[in-house]
Amino acid sequence: MAETSELSLSVRLFLKAYPWRKIKPTPWTQLQKPLSECKLALASSAGFVCPDQEPFDDHFKGGDPSYRWIPTGTDVSSLIETHRSQSFDHSGLEQDANLGFPLDHFRSFEIEGRIGALNHRHVSFMGSITAPGRFTAKSAPEFSQALVDDGVDVVLLVPV
Repeated sequence: MAETSELSLSVRLFLKAYPWRKIKPTPWTQLQKPLSECKLALASSAGFVCPDQEPFDDHFKGGDPSYRWIPTGTDVSSLIETHRSQSFDHSGLEQDANLGFPLDHFRSFEIEGRIGALNHRHVSFMGSITAPGRFTAKSAPEFSQALVDDGVDVVLLVPV
């Protein structure tokens, strides 16, 4: 994560003026069973897409509010990072997509019995959405309901 001093002046000014939202109370649900019995899905704001999927639109004013399903069987090294933000160094994600979408690690956790099972699909969306209204009104409820319908107990959010 960058120090504020490492960011460009325009980004620092933007962050200072941005109307950050406060959500109270913080949404939280206590886990009802051991993680070793839970079905887990990943949610990443790294903007990853599979090779056969459309990239996120970095020209969408306020940020692309859409999302992409990433199947569990996906080769993580094939994922393409299409995050729009220039406020961080993307080279780590380019070298190892597991930094922003740790599917390989969770496959190991499933084999080791640390989690019950991985869901058959996971969700990727764009971080740095400066106008999140469309995302919070349509996309997030859509993919959240789909994960509930899949019987997912736990979603690990990997913010990028």
